Amino acid sequence: MKTATEILEEKCRAAKAASRRLAYVSTEVKNRALDGIARSLSNEKDRILAANKIDTDEARATGMGTAMLDRLLLTTERLEAMAADVRAVAALPDPVGEVWDMRTLPNGLTIGKKRVPLGVIGVIYESRPNVTVDIVSLCLKAGNAVILRGGKEALNSNLALAAVVQEAASAAGLPEGSIQFIDNTDRALVSQLLGKSDIINLMIPRGGAGLIKFVREKATMPVVAGGIGVCHTYIDGEADIEKAVAIAHNAKVQRPTVCNALDSLLVHTGIAKEYLPLVAGRLAEAGVEIHADQRALAILKKAPSLKLKPAKEEDWGKEFLSLTIAIKVVGSLDEALEHIAAHGSGHSEAIVTENYGAAMRFLNEVDAACVYANASTRFTDGGQFGLGAELGISTQKMHARGPLGLREITSYKWIIFGSGQVRP
Repeated sequence: MKTATEILEEKCRAAKAASRRLAYVSTEVKNRALDGIARSLSNEKDRILAANKIDTDEARATGMGTAMLDRLLLTTERLEAMAADVRAVAALPDPVGEVWDMRTLPNGLTIGKKRVPLGVIGVIYESRPNVTVDIVSLCLKAGNAVILRGGKEALNSNLALAAVVQEAASAAGLPEGSIQFIDNTDRALVSQLLGKSDIINLMIPRGGAGLIKFVREKATMPVVAGGIGVCHTYIDGEADIEKAVAIAHNAKVQRPTVCNALDSLLVHTGIAKEYLPLVAGRLAEAGVEIHADQRALAILKKAPSLKLKPAKEEDWGKEFLSLTIAIKVVGSLDEALEHIAAHGSGHSEAIVTENYGAAMRFLNEVDAACVYANASTRFTDGGQFGLGAELGISTQKMHARGPLGLREITSYKWIIFGSGQVRP
């Protein structure tokens, strides 16, 4: 009987072998595989949802929190949304083979760049089984083989989804071994996977701060990682009140358990007395607990219907992932910018203002992957950005930043055409 280490080694080698063939598979075949995956998500929904129920029942029994349960849960609607994202990836232009920046040198050589797959991408992730499908669809379209290692809390869901996508990819004619799923939950295998720099060209961790820190420290291959999403929205003194209420409410309430949800609301003192009661009332309707600084507390304390608490120092820079928000009154745009610089995580930040100069200063000076003027931070998402899906949201500055789509998981090579030139 093979050991877990031997099985891991076989899967890695199979992915490497598949990647060499997958790099040259036609767009037609890749799109056929994606269309098959999308159909299978609908056709096999009973199988997938039954597996997901096992995971969610076990998670509830062990006391998993609301935010993590929401990430774990699959529904018919979510499966249909996943299928729609796969079809959206299929509809995108294939980046592989793109040639650009061609030019002829004085010596007659014609030189340029050609886009190529990275090769093998490894992804270690927690909780969200939809990530399995997002990753596979993007990796296949970009010509990459993929090795997946999900969390034990979603094992049954991921096993079902992995089987569905593997079957559809094989039926479409993609190389065997293009999609590998590590179904052993032994944590020692993660360390072994992170040592496979001879096989894996890029590692992407998706999950909590602990997982991301571990992968960054132990990986022997390049890592593109996100991290926590501490998202701010600054309501400027020249904001449109109605617009500002709607944006903050959407950013906090639409889906509070995800990384692009609003955590801290900064409000200019000149608009605070008018704005805060209105936005707090809307947030209260959704059951949001408000952690307010002293200036915000003084304005809101007369409203008995609010879940209101004095803010603590640890509330600034905290990713709540729940119906909780921190609110601070600031005296200027400069103070808002300083607060975001001190407490932001480089994920998504927004300003609401009718002042063009203030909006442009915010867009220019805030150091984050995604910076918004007059829109909700909830749009930071590969699907919403027209990428079809995403492998994650990078808060790094090298190679890729923000939602990771097709182009972010490709590289390029130089191609040179000569007519007999030799170097003198």
